Amino acid sequence: MKKTFTKTMLMCGVMALTLSATNSFAQQANQGDENGDAKNLVKWNVAAVALKTYSFQYERAVGKKISVAMGFRLMPKSHVPFSSTFKSLIDDDETWESIKDFKTGNFAITPEVRFYLGQSVFRGFYIAPFVRYAKYDVSLPYNFEATDGTTTVKDKIDMKGSLNTITGGVLFGAQWKLSKAVYLDWWILGPNYGSNSGTISGKKNLGPEEQQALRDALTDLEDLPLVKVKSTVDAEGAKIDFNGPWAGMRSGISIGYRF
Repeated sequence: MKKTFTKTMLMCGVMALTLSATNSFAQQANQGDENGDAKNLVKWNVAAVALKTYSFQYERAVGKKISVAMGFRLMPKSHVPFSSTFKSLIDDDETWESIKDFKTGNFAITPEVRFYLGQSVFRGFYIAPFVRYAKYDVSLPYNFEATDGTTTVKDKIDMKGSLNTITGGVLFGAQWKLSKAVYLDWWILGPNYGSNSGTISGKKNLGPEEQQALRDALTDLEDLPLVKVKSTVDAEGAKIDFNGPWAGMRSGISIGYRF
């Protein structure tokens, strides 16, 4: 009887130790996952699709509440999204008729550092200083009218080129864990400011009347928002130089996968 009791106590002790060890290992595993054993997040900005844009981001944890990220954005060349809004910004029907066939595409890279305000990385509200470089490819079939004294002739010059911008800003956002590996990232507000430079040009044989008409028409572009514009026209065509300040705003909603 005594031996049986001793064996039973021994077995209970072994089981207790086993359960204790198992529970300890489980807690360590859970703690490790919470502390970020899976240090990577890849995300797709689903809201950008409305702007005909493909936007992705890779984020990696580098501390308990700090991560670094790199964003990539690609917009194939097309007409400007929400053209009615763009038209209202110009607020000039004649200028809009001249540039309504405007097309643009762009590519951008955006490195950032995120500081999470919650208990751990990847979750809660964050503040993220960032820098963005973007290149815009521009195609502008510019319409204008030339008068030779009595007759008015409608004409067009096809202009192409690119615009480069670099800006810096701060993004305010929040990120939530939806499931074991799926996250939702909301870019609430990301104002940025910097500079731009670029040139678009077109080749066309122009007479004196055509040159003057195009020169007068292109001066209307100086009223475009955000950019400084300078145009030159000669007998072989026209050129438009862009430079000066550039401002932008980041926002979006991304779905991410953690691994």
